[in-house]
Amino acid sequence: MTVLPRSTMLKAMLSADKTFDGVFYTGVKTTKIYCLPSCYAKKPLPENVIFFQSAADAENQQFRSCKKCFPDFLQSKWIDHKSYIELIPPNDFAFSECLAFLGRSSAEVLHHVEEGFLLKWIEIDGNRVMMKVSLKQDRLVIEFPDLTPDKFTRVQAAKYIWTLFDLDRDMQPFYELAEKDELLRNVVTKHYGLRIIGIPDLFEALTWAIIGQQINLNFAYTLKRRLIEQFSECHYFEGRQLWLFPKAEVIASLEISDLQNLQFTKRKAEYILGIAREISNGDLSKEKLLRLETDEARSLLLSIRGVGAWTADYVMMKCLMETAAFPAADVGLHHAIKAQLGLERKPSMDELVELSEGWQGWEAYAVFYLWRSLYQ
Repeated sequence: MTVLPRSTMLKAMLSADKTFDGVFYTGVKTTKIYCLPSCYAKKPLPENVIFFQSAADAENQQFRSCKKCFPDFLQSKWIDHKSYIELIPPNDFAFSECLAFLGRSSAEVLHHVEEGFLLKWIEIDGNRVMMKVSLKQDRLVIEFPDLTPDKFTRVQAAKYIWTLFDLDRDMQPFYELAEKDELLRNVVTKHYGLRIIGIPDLFEALTWAIIGQQINLNFAYTLKRRLIEQFSECHYFEGRQLWLFPKAEVIASLEISDLQNLQFTKRKAEYILGIAREISNGDLSKEKLLRLETDEARSLLLSIRGVGAWTADYVMMKCLMETAAFPAADVGLHHAIKAQLGLERKPSMDELVELSEGWQGWEAYAVFYLWRSLYQ
């Protein structure tokens, strides 16, 4: 990336030149807020300005996104109609494939999928927002059925959906890889356009992974539903009941017996309460993990009691959206490979290593597409 002279960047900032939006970002040392060059907020003194090459660089240095120009979400990605927002996804995005994956279990209580749309209730800076997401004329449309939120909340909702579906990802290298891979070729062709559907909240991702350790998926959904219904809040919309995931602070205040009463094992209850306490007291956060190199983030996850290799890799894949994360011991992955290759038994780990040799850097996407093949 070409680094522009500081004098050029200052001139662009002072003139609010939109042509430099996304080329560089301006940070104000005194407020720790970063902006687009075109931001209409009052311009800071030049000596208080620092420049960044990306929004991620700014956030890694503990700068916060401006609430007027939204530098972490460029206008080229979305159109604000006030009562609803349109997202402009990549051409190789298949919303229908993502809905099929999201709707794989009738036991899910955190979202609702019907033909053609997703309903989800989220919390943004203390505001609860109901979103109805659908695809219309190649645009993802986010409607707010309950009420029209303010612009900041609308943009955060748009960012949430953009991140949920991993829409910043350039998928072409993966598709080229899959075309050369005997195991992936047919699966990727059949489900072309699927994106990894994330779990943006770290506490939810870790809790769900721990719940799923060494039990079948149906019982895992049962435990998750009990945890949510006992310790969180619900919202009724057109006869449907949707829930928020419990806050780490709420779970941190519980006793082990509170989770045992829901049929959690003593060990899993200890793990979840321990993680809730680490997150609620600030020792563990998604932001902290994202500031680390991939290997360092994985090592930090592995240092948490109850987090083994599979759990760490699952969280890296679904929360941190790390494409090289590889939950190789996943039972669902083994069943999918068995089905795709017509085997009489699940593959051994040595066979899995051999099959995955060509997936380097895209292991998470290979796994996700194989999971998708299990849900017809």
